[in-house]
Amino acid sequence: MRRHKKRVLIVGGVAGGASCAARLRRLDESAEIVMFDRGPHVSFANCGLPYFVGDVIADEKKLLVASADTFHQRFRIVVHTETEATEIRCEERRLVVRDLRSGESREEPYDVLVLAPGAAPVRPPLPGIDTPGVFAVRTIPDSRRIRDWIDSHRARRAVVVGGGFIGLEMVENLMHRGLAVTVLEKLGQVMPPLDPEMAAPIQKHLADRGVDLRLGDGLERIEKDDAGLVVHAESGARLPADLVILAIGVRPEISLAEKAGLDIGERRAIAVDEHMRTSDPNVWAVGDAVEVRDVLTGQETILPLAGPANRQGRIAAGSIAGRDDRFRGVQATAVVGVLGITAASTGASEKGLQRAGVLEYEAIHLHPGHHAGYYPGAQPIHLKLLFSVPDGRILGAQAVGTEGVEKRIDVIATAIQFGGTVHDLAEAELCYAPQFGAAKDPVNLAGMIAQNVLEGAMPLADWRKLRETDALVVDVRNPSEFEAGHLPGARNIPLPELRERYEELPKDREIWLCCTVGQRAYYATRFLAQHERRPRNLSGGYTTYQALDGAGLL
Repeated sequence: MRRHKKRVLIVGGVAGGASCAARLRRLDESAEIVMFDRGPHVSFANCGLPYFVGDVIADEKKLLVASADTFHQRFRIVVHTETEATEIRCEERRLVVRDLRSGESREEPYDVLVLAPGAAPVRPPLPGIDTPGVFAVRTIPDSRRIRDWIDSHRARRAVVVGGGFIGLEMVENLMHRGLAVTVLEKLGQVMPPLDPEMAAPIQKHLADRGVDLRLGDGLERIEKDDAGLVVHAESGARLPADLVILAIGVRPEISLAEKAGLDIGERRAIAVDEHMRTSDPNVWAVGDAVEVRDVLTGQETILPLAGPANRQGRIAAGSIAGRDDRFRGVQATAVVGVLGITAASTGASEKGLQRAGVLEYEAIHLHPGHHAGYYPGAQPIHLKLLFSVPDGRILGAQAVGTEGVEKRIDVIATAIQFGGTVHDLAEAELCYAPQFGAAKDPVNLAGMIAQNVLEGAMPLADWRKLRETDALVVDVRNPSEFEAGHLPGARNIPLPELRERYEELPKDREIWLCCTVGQRAYYATRFLAQHERRPRNLSGGYTTYQALDGAGLL
C-alpha cells in the first residue's frame, strides 16, 4: 500500500516562506511542497531594494535569490507566482487561490499550510496619498517604478516620510542619485528603536551632509501643482518635491488568517507558539506577519526583519517534519548605514525597558576609538550599554559611529543570547591588532565600566537631574577644554591639580564629575572616594551631555 504524501502549501516566499520550503525539502524528500506568491518573484532580497533605487546595485537580477525554476530544479518544489491566496477553509483543509493573470480561482487541498504573507507598507488615509509620484518600497516592481520615475521626470527633490531603517536607506540612495532630500519624521528623532541621545549623532551627521531634517512633524496631505508635488506637514510647512517616499512603517498582513478564524495577538499579528504553529494545528505562520516573544522583556512583539524570518521558517519546517524545534524569540539586533555613519542595536532600549516596567537597571555611555588610538585613523564609537542591577545581566546595547560599530554590537548580541553579564564582556577575549581594535576593546571597556558601577567603584550621577541637583558639578578637563564648552554651573578643577586642591571640595555635598568621555572623571571619582568625599560620575562626560541636550532630554 502506497504511503500518503504529505501536501504542504506555503503562502508567501521571500525570507520566511522560502527558507521554510527549502528546509522542509532537506528534511522530507517525500512531501509535496507547493508555494504561492502574489508577486512576480518568490525569493528576492528586499533589504537590497533601496540600493537598487540608488544604482548601487545596478542589475535587477542580483536581487533575485532563487527563481521558481531554481526551486523546482533543486528541490522539486512547485512555485506559483502572481497567485494570491484569498481564503483558508480550515475545516476542509483547503486553500482558495486566484491566478492574478487570468482572474480564475481554484481550491488547493493541504495537509499542512504555512502562512508567510509578510507585512504591507503603512499608507495612512490622507488626502493625496495615492497621487502619482508617491511610492512605498516593498517589492522589486516598487523599486523599478521609483527608478523609472526619477529618470522620466528628471527628479531633483524628494521628501522621505519616516526616519527609520528604510527611510534612512532611501535618503542615502536618493542622494546617491543626485536628489536633494527632506526627511519628515513625526517623532522627535530619527531611528525610533534607538534612545533619543543615541540618535542625536546620526541627526547631526545627516544635517552636516545636507539632509533637511523635519523632526517632530507629521504628514498632513500631498497635493500636485504645475511644478510637481507639494507635501504639507502638520506644522504648516510646504515641502516641494518631485517624488515622495512613504517609509512610515509596515503592518502585518493578517486578513487571510483573521478571516479564517486563526488567533490574532494583542499586537495585531498572527499568534503562534514556539514551534511557529497557529491556533489551528494544521497551520503554521512565519515572518513579518507573526507575533513573537521578546527575550529581554518577555513581552509579545512584532519584528519585521529578515534574520528572524529566516530562522522562523527553519523552525516551522523542522516542526512540520516531526522535530521538536523551537523558536527562542527575538532580541531585535539590527544595523543601518546612511551616508557614512552606522547605527546598530541589540536587545532592549532604555525607553523599551521603561515601557515594560523594568526598573532595576543601569545605563552607561562611553566613546572609545574603534581601534588603537596610536594607529592612524581611529574613529569614535558612541556606545550605550544597559544592564540589570545587581546581577549585571546584559539587557541591551546601542552604538553609533563610522567604523567598527556592527562588530561590537554583534559581540554583545551573542553575549545576550547566552545570558551573558557585564562581567563576561569585561573578560571577553577578542581580536586585537592596532588597525582592528585595542587591547581593551570597546566591548571590554563597556563591561569594565559596568563592573565598576555594580561594585560601587564608580557611582553614577543621573543626567536627567542635572538641572535640579544641588550637587557640586566639577569638570576635571584642562582649562582650554572647559572654556570651549562645559556644563551649566560647572566648576573647573583640572585632574592634574586635583590632589593639591581637593580640600576645596565639600564633604557634606555630592560632587558630580565630568570630563570629555568619562575616563578622567572616573580617575577623579576614585581619588575623591578615598578622601572622604561623595563623588559621582556623569557617564560619558561632555560628549554624552551634548547628545542628551541635543535630544531635548535635559
